[in-house]
Amino acid sequence: QVQLVESGGGLVQAGDSLRLSCTASGRTISSFVMGWFRQAPGKEREFVATINWNGADTAYADFAEGRFTISRDNLKNTVALQMNSLKPEDTALYYCAGGRQDYHYWGQGTQVTVSS
Repeated sequence: QVQLVESGGGLVQAGDSLRLSCTASGRTISSFVMGWFRQAPGKEREFVATINWNGADTAYADFAEGRFTISRDNLKNTVALQMNSLKPEDTALYYCAGGRQDYHYWGQGTQVTVSS
């Protein structure tokens, strides 16, 4: 069993940056595809970014392209999401997820609030 715990969320102003972290425990996630998702109040959960097992391949939602960067450290069993130039519409609960072939494991989320 894998436990994922997100951290790094908070209240920031538009234009600021935040770095979210996802720490895994229970087993290594070095073979997992990992991703970040978010859910804003009243909206469905949406994809933000994904990274393959060794970090060689990444993909982003259109709104994240050029502003967000996903990375991983398999030695530390962590995944990060660097978010720059934050906008009020980035306000959401951000989730870390991962698995061998799909997003089987999910964290509880970390809140990001961006004020205008």
